[in-house]
Amino acid sequence: MTTSLGTRGDHHHTGGNSWWEETRAMLLLGWPLVLTSLAQVMMNATDVLFIGRVGPQALAAAALGTNLYIAAFVVGLGLGIATSAMLAQTLGRSRHAVRDVRRTVRQALWICVFTVIPVWVVLWQAEAILLRIGQAPDLAAEAARFVHVLQWGMLPIWIFMVLRSFCAALERAHPPMLVTILAIGLNILLNWLLVFGHFGFPALGLQGSALATLISSVFMALTLLAYILRDRHLRRFYILGRFWRADWPRLRELAKLAGPIIITLAFEMLVFNVAVMLMGLIGKDELAAHSIAIQMASLTFMVPVGLSQAAVVRVGLAAGRGDMIGVARAGWVAIGLGVVFMSCTALLFVTMPSLIVELFLGEITEDKVAVARHAAVFLGIAGIFQIVDGVQCLASGVLRGLKDATIPMLIAAVGYWVIGLPVGAWLAFRGGMGGAGIWVGLAVGLGSVAVMMLVRWSWRDRLGLLTPYRQG
Repeated sequence: MTTSLGTRGDHHHTGGNSWWEETRAMLLLGWPLVLTSLAQVMMNATDVLFIGRVGPQALAAAALGTNLYIAAFVVGLGLGIATSAMLAQTLGRSRHAVRDVRRTVRQALWICVFTVIPVWVVLWQAEAILLRIGQAPDLAAEAARFVHVLQWGMLPIWIFMVLRSFCAALERAHPPMLVTILAIGLNILLNWLLVFGHFGFPALGLQGSALATLISSVFMALTLLAYILRDRHLRRFYILGRFWRADWPRLRELAKLAGPIIITLAFEMLVFNVAVMLMGLIGKDELAAHSIAIQMASLTFMVPVGLSQAAVVRVGLAAGRGDMIGVARAGWVAIGLGVVFMSCTALLFVTMPSLIVELFLGEITEDKVAVARHAAVFLGIAGIFQIVDGVQCLASGVLRGLKDATIPMLIAAVGYWVIGLPVGAWLAFRGGMGGAGIWVGLAVGLGSVAVMMLVRWSWRDRLGLLTPYRQG
């Protein structure tokens, strides 16, 4: 079934898309989302560069504080993905469903406001939390001062993610990308002024960096909102209209979809945090090598993350139209693009590990030999890990486009926590593999999630082609 769709760029939305047209549409929507994801990583990297110049103590405190902040950040990310999926299906049914789109965006913003209050209360206890998990008192106190400034940026960054999802669902991914790039420039300037006290500003050190991130987050939310309210294609949705009007059925529907997505993201994030702790038990050289390999893997992973957000939209639009051939095509194109990109980076990791290691360590002197050797091994394993990580990310994205989130959450729990982590711990501590064992465990965990997600997608695909589409 196809429908004629009435807005700019809609000529490639119909169910009669060829594979090439779908690939083109996915890339057109995907590349700004990829750049937005990379830009968010760059924002954190610029903070680290400035804090690193304050001193090792400040860097360690910032690392502890940032870990707490990112744990809460996942809530906004999951809510944004759920908003994308719901909006895409609504717009697939009708490009003119202005009221329906507004209801979803409004309730997503309501969830941001409701949810951020308990998150603020928890983050205010940062020092007590860090002391409870055995951190040094001076580090815990400094990290808490950092978090007490940083935490107020949580609401604006969540609002930005909801607004970004609204733009993405309308296949207008450029504005959030441009706003994020501008925010990086602002963040660098504010770090320079507030961390070191240039131009008569107070030298606030670590808290200055937190304040820079807070101001940049507010800038991102307000600038994107201002753009949406002025752009003639976007302002017709009047997203702030009747803002105070409750819509409990829509809020429940959104929360029911967002909850499993947030838990899935938390499962994935926590397994990597535990891997860092286990690596710390093995040795300092292994921990340093792990940070190099994981930094590279995290950077390349931003490409599947951006493509996955595009896949939610493309699959959701086709599902909303009831076009199951379009759903299947969008899903397989997204997964295929992810495999192609991650295979290229895997090849780089496997064939040029020493070149990558030297980027981080500089000249390999005698005291760096052990770290370099471990890092080369970890990067080799990360090569395999790259491909399965891309597949699991994109397969979960295409399932979210069908509002299928609960089974993928259970798959993530089993793959990461029942298979991957125990295998890694056993290989590292019993199997005598040390740090390499942890990485093999991560690869096995991600591989098993990728296989189970693909099986789930294939099942949904076949079922969808044989029977009329049902939501959920």
